[in-house]
Amino acid sequence: MAAPSPGPREVLALSPEAGRKATTSGSGRRGLLWRLRDKQLRLGLFEISPGHELHRLACMMQAGLWAATQVSMDQPPRGLPTEEDFSEVLIQAHEGFELGTLAGPAFAWLRHSLGLAEEDYQAALGPGGPYLQFFSTSKSKASFFLSHDQRFFLKTQRRREVQTLLAHLPRYVQHLQRHPHSLLARLLGVHSLRVARGKKKYFIIMQSVFYPAGRISERYDIKGCDVSRWVEPAPTGSPLVLVLKDRNFQGKTIDLAGPQRSWLLQQLALDTTFLQELNLLDYSLLMALQHLQEDERSPGSSLVFCTDRSVQGVQSLDELGAQNRRLLPDGPNALHILDGPEQRYFLGLVDLATVYGLRKRLEHLWKMLRYPNRTFSTVSPALYARRLCQWVEMHTE
Repeated sequence: MAAPSPGPREVLALSPEAGRKATTSGSGRRGLLWRLRDKQLRLGLFEISPGHELHRLACMMQAGLWAATQVSMDQPPRGLPTEEDFSEVLIQAHEGFELGTLAGPAFAWLRHSLGLAEEDYQAALGPGGPYLQFFSTSKSKASFFLSHDQRFFLKTQRRREVQTLLAHLPRYVQHLQRHPHSLLARLLGVHSLRVARGKKKYFIIMQSVFYPAGRISERYDIKGCDVSRWVEPAPTGSPLVLVLKDRNFQGKTIDLAGPQRSWLLQQLALDTTFLQELNLLDYSLLMALQHLQEDERSPGSSLVFCTDRSVQGVQSLDELGAQNRRLLPDGPNALHILDGPEQRYFLGLVDLATVYGLRKRLEHLWKMLRYPNRTFSTVSPALYARRLCQWVEMHTE
């Protein structure tokens, strides 16, 4: 895919100091007890503080994102994204670097459709608190960050992955309109960052599937295959938070009430069919487990008895019957939460940028020779989608 057709719009951004002052003014009033509690909830995560190898990059991202969000606050979306909104490139010059915001108006509309206030988004991603890092079991060379409140996830991406995301962005938005309770991770922004005249780095922002994380006991990254799908668990008592894989889940099940299981299988089929149509593979179903406390299992608290509510957005009356709606919990990150009788499950499809092109086709042939009679991730999009759906069906009851 070629770069977005219109030339980038260049503006001088507000200074990072202005952003830092604005976003830290409230944090100073939170008090020592709040900060101690906040640190306790970060168990297994590491602050990207001065001296950390990624500290300079994180500070530039924070200052750049504060200024980029200010633009969308000053110019809020007025309707559905236009073709120009999907192709807009805004370059903001800062001291020592520049930050690009790709398809900014389209993402601003998407954040608004989710009921996400730009002020909250700016405060979480700006200089008001350090980004967090966790130990990743991914084989990619990407850098991973969490906002200080763990609500937003940031990941560096290759240029071709960003091109794929932007090429599919209009259809992604349409899919979320048609299926507002989709399991697809909510992509909230795509940016570039360049220091002086160096090479551009790209990164994406999305809602964290694992939020709120305070009581999560286990985390998994599921692809529906077995090659390279085992992670050595952290030793007992270790503060590390590891994301385990398919083979770590052997012998376990996702225990849901009947309607919840039916909804999950149907929505997963709708979402993976969409990804198949985009010729994508190698995406993962993120899953986390949280034990429900006794009062959360009572009928008044159960998800099944919650008030039906949806997310904002424009939906056609003709499509209401095909939207696979469900009852949503009245809490944060409701779209990615399902409650069973004993446990809460956090679920979301992530890594939606790998195309089944020539390189992946050759990788498929090589893996067929290396791993005969075994299942691996690099297969056709149709088989990949079908196999992941079968895995979930086999591991739910």
